[in-house]
Order: sequence, then structure tokens, then C-alpha cells
Amino acid sequence: MRETSETVNIDLLLAAPEGKTLEFKRDLSSPKPLLKTLVAFSNTAGGRLIIGVRDDRQVVGVEDPLGEEERLCNLIADSIAPRLVPNVEMVTINGKTLLIAEVFLSNSRPHFLRSEGPETGVFVRLGSTNRQADRQLVAELHRSAEGIAFDELPMPGLTAADLDLTAAADAFRGRRELDEKALLTLKLLRPDQGGLVPTKGALLLFGKDRIAHFPDAWVQCGRFTGTDKSDIFDHIELYDPLPRAVESIMLFLKKHAMRGADLSGIRRKDVWSIPLSILREAVINALVHADYSQRGAPIRIAFFDDRIEVENPGILLPGMTIEDMKQGVSKIRNPVIARVFRELDLVEQWGSGVRRMFREAEEQNLPAPEIVEIGMHVRFIARLPAAIQVDLPESLGPKTAQSRAQSRAQSRAQSNEILRALVHEPFSANELVVLLGLKTKTGAFKRSVNELIEANLIEYTIPGKPNSRLQKYRLTEKGRKTLEKPVNE
Repeated sequence: MRETSETVNIDLLLAAPEGKTLEFKRDLSSPKPLLKTLVAFSNTAGGRLIIGVRDDRQVVGVEDPLGEEERLCNLIADSIAPRLVPNVEMVTINGKTLLIAEVFLSNSRPHFLRSEGPETGVFVRLGSTNRQADRQLVAELHRSAEGIAFDELPMPGLTAADLDLTAAADAFRGRRELDEKALLTLKLLRPDQGGLVPTKGALLLFGKDRIAHFPDAWVQCGRFTGTDKSDIFDHIELYDPLPRAVESIMLFLKKHAMRGADLSGIRRKDVWSIPLSILREAVINALVHADYSQRGAPIRIAFFDDRIEVENPGILLPGMTIEDMKQGVSKIRNPVIARVFRELDLVEQWGSGVRRMFREAEEQNLPAPEIVEIGMHVRFIARLPAAIQVDLPESLGPKTAQSRAQSRAQSRAQSNEILRALVHEPFSANELVVLLGLKTKTGAFKRSVNELIEANLIEYTIPGKPNSRLQKYRLTEKGRKTLEKPVNE
């Protein structure tokens, strides 16, 4: 049996919070959660599982350490595939023995629980929890283990004519001519079955009909009143080519950040009340590192009175932690997109952006930015040095707490009416207005529709063309289930 000094500093581990690479268990009496943790560690960034510690962090040790070590190894061998061989050590502290199972990021990922199979038995680590991986994430784990980037994959059946080469040429104007050789060098085109086809990265960057191929490859920006999403003041959806989206997002943020300006834009002062350079880095990071293979949500920019959140789909790449990001460690999820952003001087040195954000915040005496993994997304949070309240037009008068509550109640009621109207068939916005007994598409109606879409309760029937005259809305499966209870409860 090895003593603590020869293995790990158990005192430091016991003082650390559970997180992406650390978890404590009392014993082996409930093996399935323990096995899920080991699977998640192996698929995400490695980690240590310490057995013999209560939830209150009291060390109780394990009885019969040799027997429990053998049982743990047998459980792992019998329950996890492909074969996983962690380092299992026994360490003694205050006369009590702990088992420490250390798992490293596996090159054989994705690992899964045999009892649940390779489709539903794959888990990843998010913070201190284990999350089941969906089909897209399982495919991403396969690709990452094989060194294949999603945005380098070809798009069979398409040609260079499916790219907006005019927009691409405008982006590169004065930098390089985008002839066929350049398109191949940038991996915007690649050989496939005897011809040249665009890559997924090319479609994401400059595709003429990008949303038809990648329905969630757009950006949603919102300015909310207060510190939650109860009331939205302004909202925009951006479908620009990704390089151009950077400036469009920043323009939206600037619009709502003019110190001393009313939001109609009548008065302007060139004094910014938000950290623009930090936010620009966060926006670029989100566009470059989003997992565009994931379905269900776009990149989101949310401006609250006290903070700004930049959120992109996709958890960190396997092997990466938030601490790694802060230290400047860089793994590139989308090398085609990253290469183009680098050529356009939107990205400087790999890995420097996150470090620069934290350094600039410190230099400007701003609250330190926050980075969290939440719900299969990565969220960057910039706290504002002082609250910025929405400057409502005087004609609206003061909005009391009572009127706000009434407004939210009316919004919930209208959202429920929209859901009920869509139970049997899809309807257009104009048809819904008639069904709800409204005279026109009011601001409250538009907000209700946007919130239902954001909550994945309804969806477009033509997702690639949100402004099509044939566009209608239909219930999602989540929306049908939600009808059993009031919206937003």
C-alpha cells in the first residue's frame, strides 16, 4: 500500500470542489453513477474518482481495501467498453484507506456503459455532473479521437457555385486573390470523387444557403430589461457570413451601450460603458469554436443591465478545461474557420484571446470574466462595472412592478394561446393573429413568438428562410409536452 506522499497530495484534493476532473464517492454500494463518472472522465478531460469520502468531505475510508480494489477493477472491466484501464491506487490518511481511480482522456473514445449500448450509454463531464451524449456529440467524440475536424469534411453534391464567392472576395480584398489555388489552400474547396466540392467550413463561412445545411448557424442577439430574460427590449437575428457577423454583433452591443444615449439613437457620446475589446474577443471565440454539428440552438448574445453573455453551442473539446483556456492552452475545433479568421486578422496568436480578455479586465479594473459550461454550451460572462438600465421612451411612462407582472402574465397567456392554436396544424404569423383575435402583429405577439422559438417550443416550417412569405410555425415535441402545464412556470 502506497502512502500519500508517493502518489497524490490527498489533502489538496480533499480541499478542492468536485468539478470536471474530480469526484468523491462514499463507497461502491451504487456502482452505476460511479461508472458513469469514469466513462465521462475518459471521454472529456480525464479525472480522479476518490472512494471513501462522504458528501460532507469527511474521510471514512473503505473496508477491505484490497477486496474493494478488485471489485472496482472487475466492475470497470465488465461494464465499460471499449476496454478502460484506469490507475487504481490505495492511499492512507489518518489511518483510513481511500481508493483513487485516475482516468486519462482516452484515445479509444467514446467509451460507454455496456448495459446501455454505444448510442445511449455515452457520457461526458460538464462541471461536476455527468451528461448523456446525444448522437451529434457521440459523432464529435469519434472525430476528435481520429483527428478529424467537422469543418474540414466535404459537402458531396455541392460545387463552388454554392459559395458566395463575392462575399468571400470582399472579405479578402487587399489580402489575397481567391483563385482556385487559394480556395484549396484555405480548405474552402477540397477534392472529392474526381471533382472539387466545398467543405463544411466553407459553407459555414460563405455558403449562399448556409441555413438550409446548418439550421442553427446564425446569431441571436437580445437586449433584456433587468437581470433576467423576463422582458426583452430589442432583438435581432443575424444570418451574415461569419466574418461579417463579428461587426454586426458588435454594432448591436454598441447600440445599447452608449453612455447617456437614449436608445432611439438621437443623442450619441463616444464613451463606451462596456468592455468592447473583451467582448469582441469573446464573440470571435464563440464564432470560431462553436460546435456547428450540434442542433438545437444558435450562438446567443444576451445584454442584461448588469452583464453581457456570449454563448455558443458545444462543450469544450476533449482534453480541455476552463483552467486550460485561462492559461492560453488552445485546441481548435474548426480549423477552416479559424484559418480564415486568422487570415482576416480577426484572430491573432492561437490561444492568446482568452488570456488577453482576463488581462485587459484586470488592467481596466473590471470584474474578472467568467467562463462556464452549461447545458452543452460554453458561456462567457462579462460583468459590467456599473448597471446600464434600458432608457425607455418617456411616452411609455414609468413601468411599475405591478404593470411588469401584468405584462408577463399576459405574455404567458398569449404564449399558451399560440401553442394551443398550433396543436392540429401549422399557421403563419398572420393566421395566428386572426386566431388570437388581434388586429395586428403587436410587439407582445412578436415577443411571445420569439420566446417560444428560443425555448424550442415552436419552430419554423422553413428553417432556412425565416422571412419567406410561405413561412409558418409548428409545435415541437417539447411544445406538445409543455401544453400539459402553463408556459414559463
